[in-house]
Amino acid sequence: MHVNLKDALWIAHPVLELSLAGVMYWRRLHRTFPVFFAYIVFQVLNFLVLYPIYRSGTIMPYFYAYWISAAISLAIGFKVIHEIFLDVLRPYPNLKDLGTLLFKWAALVMLLVAMVVTAASQPGNDTLLAQAVIIMQRCMRVIQCGLILFLLFFSRHLGVSRRQLSFGITLGFGGFASVELVGLALFSGGQIHSHTLSLINTTAYSFSILIWIGYALLKATSREGSAKLLMSQRWDLGLSEARHPVGSDSLIPMFESMVDRAFSRAPREPERGEIEDKHLVRKMSVSEKVVPSFVRRAVPGDLAR
Repeated sequence: MHVNLKDALWIAHPVLELSLAGVMYWRRLHRTFPVFFAYIVFQVLNFLVLYPIYRSGTIMPYFYAYWISAAISLAIGFKVIHEIFLDVLRPYPNLKDLGTLLFKWAALVMLLVAMVVTAASQPGNDTLLAQAVIIMQRCMRVIQCGLILFLLFFSRHLGVSRRQLSFGITLGFGGFASVELVGLALFSGGQIHSHTLSLINTTAYSFSILIWIGYALLKATSREGSAKLLMSQRWDLGLSEARHPVGSDSLIPMFESMVDRAFSRAPREPERGEIEDKHLVRKMSVSEKVVPSFVRRAVPGDLAR
């Protein structure tokens, strides 16, 4: 019964994913989220390759095809998280650059952790490729859970609406990651079997696709305006000042211009020569007033010009 239900859910995945891809193409959301659109298309192609191999009963080809496709899906999923961060931090270019840098270091740390743990683990039934993919996959699930917590706590500060597609993509990945991590913990404790774990993961992923379809059908909403956005703007401005610091010697021209403006507005003290000229002009004007009017009339006309 578990096998039949699991196969039914597995077959339902590409049908739902094709519906999601069609809705995204119809709403032209594949231009805004091209990596997520590529992730959905890859999952459909992955089913078309893996399911016939699984039904044929050949174990080794299916084993290697499954883990190689899981590694590719893991890499694309990591890029999807990066794309979500770029969409959320789009109004803040400096925070976006910082997020890109952190994602590059996170990918490198994940790869190093997978290599070290795989090399240090004892040999078991799984191959080195399978162990490395499992470790990186668990690291990815932790990052996806952290992403949904990040958006839940900082959505108001970043102006992210709960109706945006980026929030819906995060909700789907975060919910699936949480269920898978809890299922792995129960499986490691021996409380559930592998078939039950596979059924739980398949059902959780089906609900994630339904969440993505619902968010893709929602009308696009603009960012929320809030007074808390000032904090994010101050963070972005602080990072901008840290990346492009003002030189220490650049303050000198600023102070010089301030002093020049201050002296230009202050009243200028007249010099000695200017004072004597003012006294001479004043005496001439007084003497001109004392001259009788008949003297002015006696002056020849050509001299009076």
